[in-house]
Amino acid sequence: MSELSYLSSARYGKDAVRVFRVVREGAIHTIVEYNVKVLLEGDINVSYTEADNRVVVATDSMKNITYYLAKVSPHILVPERFAVHLGTHIVSKYAHIHKAFVEIEQLRWSRISVGKDGKPHPHSFIRDGEEKRTAKAEIDATAGKDKIQAHVSAGINDLLVLKSTGSSFTSFIRDEYTLLKEVDDRIFSTSVDLNYTFASFSVPPPKDEKKLDLIVPALDQAEPGKDESASVQATLYKMGQRIIAENAGVQSVSYALPNKHYIPVDLNYIGIDNLTPAKAEVFQPVAAPSGLITATVSRK
Repeated sequence: MSELSYLSSARYGKDAVRVFRVVREGAIHTIVEYNVKVLLEGDINVSYTEADNRVVVATDSMKNITYYLAKVSPHILVPERFAVHLGTHIVSKYAHIHKAFVEIEQLRWSRISVGKDGKPHPHSFIRDGEEKRTAKAEIDATAGKDKIQAHVSAGINDLLVLKSTGSSFTSFIRDEYTLLKEVDDRIFSTSVDLNYTFASFSVPPPKDEKKLDLIVPALDQAEPGKDESASVQATLYKMGQRIIAENAGVQSVSYALPNKHYIPVDLNYIGIDNLTPAKAEVFQPVAAPSGLITATVSRK
């Protein structure tokens, strides 16, 4: 069998490490909840080809490193920066590990407002949405432990948005297959999947053995953007342009926007106009099929 095949790539690690951290600053608490994935590459082939585990960093160790840094890292509240710290810690610690791939999914928690003045509560939170922040860091020490490069991207998944007016779709191609009517006012709804990529940067190696003095540059979290909509395509492009313009470190922005259709219910059979755009008030949500619009906007 050895004449017919070889190990062309290998990567392993720990998935679904659940982390919840409370940062206490006096009476004020700040919280984050993460799902973390860590995968490693390096001189590990013999663990596959020769059943030699002496090169294996146990995935349980990866989990424990994640919890250790969640306790002591100054970057814990920013998933992009924490991903860089975690990956750099691992490739710095183990000489034969040359790359770390860290993915973080941040669950949404928002501070509760209380009282007549809506004052933010110091330690009470609510899950007021199901969208998730994401961060990915590829930490590359292939050129040496003193020449580490970080490739970072981040984004948002499953962010449901809806506009009840201010959206249209007209002047598209009409032929024998076209049944869709042109509308100059419609409900615009989508589930935003957004990913943006930062410029790669060098990471100075930590100076202490616990790998705590890591310097990570500012990695700003971009927001989806908003504007009037002539189409999902046009809105996507405007949002991407805005993120590039307002975030100097972002090199490219990718969106995937499925249409969430809301169809006006025909009530003409009982003499009620619910189809004219200005009078349409009752809609039937339609889950499928749906349009899907994707694109990437990049910095020149």
